[in-house]
Amino acid sequence: MPTYHIHIEGQVQGVGFRPYVYRMAQQFGINGWVANTNDGVHIEIEASPEEADVFYQSLVAKAPKMSLILRHSIQKAKNKSFQGFRIIDSQEGGEARLIMTPDFAMCEDCRRELLHEDNRRSGYPFITCTNCGPRFSIISRLPYDRERTTMSSFRMCPDCRAEYEAPLDRRYYSQTNSCPSCSIQLALYGRNKDLLATDTPHILKKITRLWGEGKIIAIKGIGGFLLTCDATNADAIEELRRRKNRPSKPFALMYPHTDAIRLDARLDKTAEELLLSPAAPIVLLPAEQELQSGIALATIAPGLQQIGVMLPYAPLYELLMQQFRRPIIATSGNVSGAPICFEDEDALHTLSSIADYLLLHNRDIATPQDDSVIRLSPHSGTPIYLRRSRGYAPTLLPPTPPVTAGSILATGAELKSTFTLLHAGNYYASQYLGALGTLETQERFRNTVQHLLSLFDAQPGCVLTDKHPGYFSTQLGRELAEQWGVPQFSYQHHIAHFAALLGEHGLLHSEESVLGIVWDGLGLGDDGQIWGGEFFLYENYAFRRFSQFEYFNYTLGDKIAREPRLSALMACQGLAEAEAWLHPKFSSVEWSIYQQLLNRPPNRHTSSAGRLFDAVASLLTGRDVCSFEGEAAMLLEQMAHHYFKNNGLDMERPYDCISEDTGHISTTRLMAGILDSLARGEGRASVAARFHYSLIKAVEQVAERAGVRKLAFSGGVFQNALLVDLARRHLGKQYELCFHRNLSPNDESVSFGQLMCHFIEKKQKERE
Repeated sequence: MPTYHIHIEGQVQGVGFRPYVYRMAQQFGINGWVANTNDGVHIEIEASPEEADVFYQSLVAKAPKMSLILRHSIQKAKNKSFQGFRIIDSQEGGEARLIMTPDFAMCEDCRRELLHEDNRRSGYPFITCTNCGPRFSIISRLPYDRERTTMSSFRMCPDCRAEYEAPLDRRYYSQTNSCPSCSIQLALYGRNKDLLATDTPHILKKITRLWGEGKIIAIKGIGGFLLTCDATNADAIEELRRRKNRPSKPFALMYPHTDAIRLDARLDKTAEELLLSPAAPIVLLPAEQELQSGIALATIAPGLQQIGVMLPYAPLYELLMQQFRRPIIATSGNVSGAPICFEDEDALHTLSSIADYLLLHNRDIATPQDDSVIRLSPHSGTPIYLRRSRGYAPTLLPPTPPVTAGSILATGAELKSTFTLLHAGNYYASQYLGALGTLETQERFRNTVQHLLSLFDAQPGCVLTDKHPGYFSTQLGRELAEQWGVPQFSYQHHIAHFAALLGEHGLLHSEESVLGIVWDGLGLGDDGQIWGGEFFLYENYAFRRFSQFEYFNYTLGDKIAREPRLSALMACQGLAEAEAWLHPKFSSVEWSIYQQLLNRPPNRHTSSAGRLFDAVASLLTGRDVCSFEGEAAMLLEQMAHHYFKNNGLDMERPYDCISEDTGHISTTRLMAGILDSLARGEGRASVAARFHYSLIKAVEQVAERAGVRKLAFSGGVFQNALLVDLARRHLGKQYELCFHRNLSPNDESVSFGQLMCHFIEKKQKERE
């Protein structure tokens, strides 16, 4: 009988694919074998041509729900004879062509076993199966097998081994398999690094009691440590803020179940599906007027009417939440400005200054990751990634095929840093790696790059960076390019934002012109100025800056980003009526100094939409100094949202902000209109709403002038869900709107965009 070889590529390791193939072979009565290799799953079968084709088609059509098949093929092989069907040991070697499997939240089968008193894994904090548990965070080498993960040191007991070798068992070839008899061990420490307990039931009871006493507990999870405390205890939360040096940035909450979330927030079907998905991200939800659980909202999210919630995605959290039965603070375990802690010794040293107790376990983390964060726009339900990390990274499957089979590394930007690796035809977009302004985050970025390169044994043929020479990501890219002896190419920050959207929507080869609206904080422009409010036309594989926010003074540099009052001062320069509103925001000495600076010729100008939002927020919300990025803009969005919630998304009169001379958006005219509204006594919520509405109407005017029908929105400003809804409402009928699908509009998308810029540049050269 003929022999056939089947090759399946994609996310096919760590998802129960080999056991699935085994069961299908048993069902079809087919003999052969299946194995993992660095380039996916390989299968050989002995079957007639008709049987082989039906088996092959069925394999692809009914693949496990956690798998993602990118490529598959069947071809005739040298005839062999097989006895039965078996799973054979994974084979190393060859080029790695795998889609990396992200970490999965606990599945419902494991949850039932965890909470069932008669199950042998009842109460075991590290229960997993082929459908759930850590994946990317524990992989040390490829292909994915236990001996190449941080589970390698744990020897399975006879019962677990029997499950692992039983083809019809849910844990057949489950690489994370363990139980209380061959367990991963918990250990509770005090802040003086003294070991207090190792008995699991005792530890779980003690932690819930300590939460009730107002204590702060650092807990080692799947991707790193979380800092936790009782979310109903305002004093405990304030103490956490003081120790963590986090004055006002919102904290995430973990709830025991969705019914508990509904006590405090409006939870629609889409948000619930996200929370219950295998990725199990944090989801931002509107808070109810009456908080029935008793959470201390004023200390959790000061000034905001929304909360970031998640469910217990790991069995350890499930057990703790089942006992505590009320929400906890669950924020990244780090000191301010540093990356998340993931190693035991580092946590004992670093987090003991914040936590009263630390809960560790002896399964190492190979790749640390923060929790992912998603929000949904309130009217259209558009998902917006604020942070793409655990549960999603590094899988990225855009519709744009690569133009090269080689490896390319793109190092991204500075504040919301990521990198993207193209290797063997697959894209790998790293998890969020933080702002690269400290040595700790720079080292984490460097180590994560090296880890992913080593997993694939990848040698990039070139390195792509931002044009800003001061970014650490740019400097590292140049260093690596020099070390490897390969070329390095730089791409403008905002064009990379736009290119990322084109790549996500498969528009690199679009025959229609596309208008990119890229609004963010700051990025070095091609003219040496600070860009951030840009319109680009993409046509015939070329980008052209078509319009912009007109420049305003940027004399005070990065200090402006921390003090919205300075943005207001700069944006209102030349408007005499602004002094009455701005002068009270400064001391007499400050006012005198800043007036002198304003009277000098500016060294730099900016078109930043992000700084414009800060300026308007200072005037309307009174938030003049911020403790975290985007704080003032969040308050401004919330103010405008309240107006639209009560009055609908339509308004009669936008501010007239398009300059007749240039066709650009005039910051001066826009600020003058806002000041006039305030002087006439218009309600601040109405002014905030009009500001948002006016920007979308300005986009419409620019789009009409450009003569396009496709609009693409990127940049950190489009984390603003209200802007997204207004765009859909007022532009969606006459234009095709493109928003990010699987990446964040913030700087996390820049590294992927750099790859798309490189592809476009290659296409330009081919056409020359």
